[in-house]
Amino acid sequence: MILTTTPGVDGKSVRTYLGVISSETIIGANFLKDILGGLRDVFGGRSGTYERVLEEAKQHAMRELEEKARAMGADAVLGIDLDYETIGANGSMLMVSASGTAVKLQEA
Repeated sequence: MILTTTPGVDGKSVRTYLGVISSETIIGANFLKDILGGLRDVFGGRSGTYERVLEEAKQHAMRELEEKARAMGADAVLGIDLDYETIGANGSMLMVSASGTAVKLQEA
């Protein structure tokens, strides 16, 4: 399965557009992560804890996007866009959404 942010794949052309697909992942930041993240805000620096949570959410959204594409019989997902939002009370949850176009490819 080819997953790409580009509108096409070098050396291949789109045979069939199967449709736009999307997936969403929502992850809550727990109390300990909030404390550690708050300390980073006070003292500066990167928050490895939040970065790992963000990466986990992104990977989950991408896996789900790939699973949906496979179920449709796609060879690739083109034009993938990732969006990040905070939701919930006081922005306590992180939502990552991934969307793209599922396609069948043919050799060029």
